[in-house]
Amino acid sequence: MTTTELRQAPTRAYSRILGIGAYRPSVVVTNDDVCQWIDSSDEWIRQRTGIVTRHRAPAEVELIDMAEGAAREALEKAGIEGSQLGAVIVSTVTHPYATPSAAALLCDRLGATPAPAYDISAACAGYCYGVAQADALVRSGAAEYVLVVGAEKLSDFIDNSERSISFLLGDGAGAVVVGPSETPGIGPSVWGSDGSKWNTIGMTHSLLDVRDLSEEAERDGAGNAAAVLGTEAKIWPTLRQDGQSVFRWAVWEMAKVAKQALDAAGIQASDLGAFVPHQANMRIIDEMVKQLKLPESVVVARDIADAGNTSAASIPLAAHRLLAENPDLSGKLALQIGFGAGLVFGAQVIALP
Repeated sequence: MTTTELRQAPTRAYSRILGIGAYRPSVVVTNDDVCQWIDSSDEWIRQRTGIVTRHRAPAEVELIDMAEGAAREALEKAGIEGSQLGAVIVSTVTHPYATPSAAALLCDRLGATPAPAYDISAACAGYCYGVAQADALVRSGAAEYVLVVGAEKLSDFIDNSERSISFLLGDGAGAVVVGPSETPGIGPSVWGSDGSKWNTIGMTHSLLDVRDLSEEAERDGAGNAAAVLGTEAKIWPTLRQDGQSVFRWAVWEMAKVAKQALDAAGIQASDLGAFVPHQANMRIIDEMVKQLKLPESVVVARDIADAGNTSAASIPLAAHRLLAENPDLSGKLALQIGFGAGLVFGAQVIALP
């Protein structure tokens, strides 16, 4: 019996990030602004988190608008057109539609049709997940150029009076184009999850809760679901976290993941030009720097001071700013690591574009 040999796409040895873009919304929210809603102070927020301001998008600016702004800059920096993209990946947890994906609409806006397009729901690790997949797509020959976007409009899912996470969060988008390279530009990804801590970061309600309460209100003639539970009830899903549990997990477990990423790439901390961790909390960043024993020559991204925690957007936003302020870092190695709700994590060493 004879068999037909399948043809496979030609593979590539290496990939790298070719261009990076960012979108920071226009509204700047200070700590004093935040303290109108919670009993706190500018001094307390700075000491506990390192945050001074955060950007929030006005109502007329949608998540897809921010994603498009960041993507267009990344394409320009990479020197390619949208029509050359072989895949579009958007990492987000705040796209207002369960389906269709934000990536499909972004693909259309950029003139990338008919490239495959899909979203990743991996919270603050979503960008690193996207880079891992883009690296694999390029090296496998499935795509020549892949757009990875981290975009969040977290302000749509914030209860300003909630104290565990609301004051930390900001909006924004960052994007990169991953393409073929003659030399290694993206190291092996170390990524994973721990669902046993699923409830430490999440939403106050599911959308099914909102539906059920709305139906109950309609049956009772109340006119709105809040009336069923009392006028102070809040049933729109908003973000919350068990701050202490998340802090301990991030500080003690994520430094281990970062070290694994260095080992997988075959380099030492002293070989790095930069460290770009998820911008969750300045104290977490400082502790990771200590545990990794990073030399002073390594530039550490601290975008959180001005941008807050932007979830999937935080690493590309921080890297974009780092390169703008330190252009000599271009081409040097950076360790990036994301971690958050799920709980999920992802890290890799990359050559900065």
